[in-house]
Amino acid sequence: MTSRTCPCGLPRSYDACCGRFHQQGAGAPTAEALMRSRYSAFVKGDTGYLLRTWHPRTRPERLELDPRMRWTGLEIVDSTDGSAFHTTGTVTFRASYRGGALHERSRFERVDGAWVYVDGEFLD
Repeated sequence: MTSRTCPCGLPRSYDACCGRFHQQGAGAPTAEALMRSRYSAFVKGDTGYLLRTWHPRTRPERLELDPRMRWTGLEIVDSTDGSAFHTTGTVTFRASYRGGALHERSRFERVDGAWVYVDGEFLD
């Protein structure tokens, strides 16, 4: 993966994919797009974006990322609802990192029309 390729795994440049959400303030159109953009924000170390896209009800006061963490890939396993026609959705994914993987089912809701991350359930 080159530095210009989006970390989320879609075959687009970072600027045309998740970068437009991170840098231009555009809202992700689906729960899956938000999940992908949040994964890319973890890769890039963009805590501001992660906090902005976290549901106010569950958002931590601050977020400290481990600078040694090296994310290596994202696989979307399943998604339910989460389109422009829904108010809630879930995305099940596997995020690989050097030394392991995180398998989670994340819940998303719309707040004032924008998709936000609510919480997640770790899976085996």
